[in-house]
Amino acid sequence: MQPHALLPGGLLALSLLACSTPGPSKGEPKPSGERPPNIVFFLADDLGYGEVGAFGSELIPTPHIDSIAAGGMRLTQHYSGSPVCASSRCVLLTGLHTGHCEVRNNWENGGWGEGEPEGQWPLAAGTATLARQLKDAGYATGAVGKWGLGGPGTTGAPENQGFDFFCGYLCQRIAHNHYPTHLWRNGERLPLGDNPWYDSHQRLAEPLETEEEYYARYDAGVYAHDVMKEEALTFLREHADEPFFLYYASPIPHASLQVPPEWLEPFPREWDEAPYLGTKGYLPHPRPRAAYAAMVAHLDAEVGAVLDTLEELGVADDTLVVFTSDNGPTFNGGTDSTFFASAAGMRGLKCSVHEGGIKVPTVASWPGRITAGSSSSFASAFEDWLPTLLDVAGAQPRGATDGVSLVPTLTGRGQQVPHDHLYWEYAGQQAVRQGRWKAVRTRLRKGDLTTLLFDLESDPNEKRNVAKDEPEVLARMEALFLAARTPSEQFPLPAIDTPIEAGG
Repeated sequence: MQPHALLPGGLLALSLLACSTPGPSKGEPKPSGERPPNIVFFLADDLGYGEVGAFGSELIPTPHIDSIAAGGMRLTQHYSGSPVCASSRCVLLTGLHTGHCEVRNNWENGGWGEGEPEGQWPLAAGTATLARQLKDAGYATGAVGKWGLGGPGTTGAPENQGFDFFCGYLCQRIAHNHYPTHLWRNGERLPLGDNPWYDSHQRLAEPLETEEEYYARYDAGVYAHDVMKEEALTFLREHADEPFFLYYASPIPHASLQVPPEWLEPFPREWDEAPYLGTKGYLPHPRPRAAYAAMVAHLDAEVGAVLDTLEELGVADDTLVVFTSDNGPTFNGGTDSTFFASAAGMRGLKCSVHEGGIKVPTVASWPGRITAGSSSSFASAFEDWLPTLLDVAGAQPRGATDGVSLVPTLTGRGQQVPHDHLYWEYAGQQAVRQGRWKAVRTRLRKGDLTTLLFDLESDPNEKRNVAKDEPEVLARMEALFLAARTPSEQFPLPAIDTPIEAGG
């Protein structure tokens, strides 16, 4: 697809259901000539557990995401791979949690100026990604949205990691601007009309005179999400006659707060008493709460457009659809997680290994296999999707994985293999969950190995540390902190992989 003008914005009236036929479970041979189900995997960016209607939101309309839940299952105890972007995506695409995967934190290849090198730490050549393994299983593999696992021309670029098609942001920093000068399409730079470059972390000393001045400066031109949506729909149309995997990794609602102005109209003006001037990072906006809700509504409409296209192509009944978020809601850029109850009462936000930073809204629809309107409290995480989706495709993971197939949980057929534990590490923090127990360390950068212990069954919001009351459980969980991981030279864990300097 060539660069093109935006279609008009607005809330779309779209068909709601996404469906699929049964796929083979482990041990079930696929009949000769049977086509495996298609897979569409939506990944939001910084979307909180409490920001989706199906998980309790009353302020932001998400009818299309909710329709996936209505036609399928809510996974109420599902966790992201990490509390930040790049490492969470690495877990998702490799099936290895952050104690074993290559990318365990965000890492930058450049700064904020125009013309800086793009990209984050690249995946190594030949990584056994989900896309590569589904491609080997006969799938057409496509991705749109935010990548974050390797810049242009690197070993980590999506075209070098198993994707037949990609259109979107290779660099997470560039993705802070939703009206960028360019995207990337199959390794080639894709200019977006006459969008000007500007620093996505500008501040204003005082408000501009009118709202229109904000919109003319920051919310005018080609909105990247409309381009990526159309590219995704084209991918679906071009591959409707063969099994396909579409990874739809939207940068919404990650700041900056930017959305076509007409999308603000459904949201109350009284929500915003004052403009956001950029004082907590990212671009300013005259109506920050309305803008945030409008961005989520825009994402929901994108989901609806994909679901509607599956119906139009006659492949909805052969498609498994999953929707989730890469981590919990953020705390900066003019966002207001308190106002929206974004973390649904849980402790922590993005960048935290407490529940609010890693438990994410997750729904899946697979009619004929997943019971409509069902839910599961099985504790699962991003490392499970690689073995799950390969199971759906009738394939086995190539190499080690920390995940288990969730097909028995999704379908209610067969015995679900349990996790012994779930593990996360990030920037001087560790967390491990084993059954009802969760242990957390947050001060490793200070050389402090103190462990907090929570009973999630009686205390799901991690308000009471019971470490002193449960010494045997505490000892077992602290042993898991060591056993669950291998050292990382590029992303060392302070106080464990490297010594802490005096005063550090």
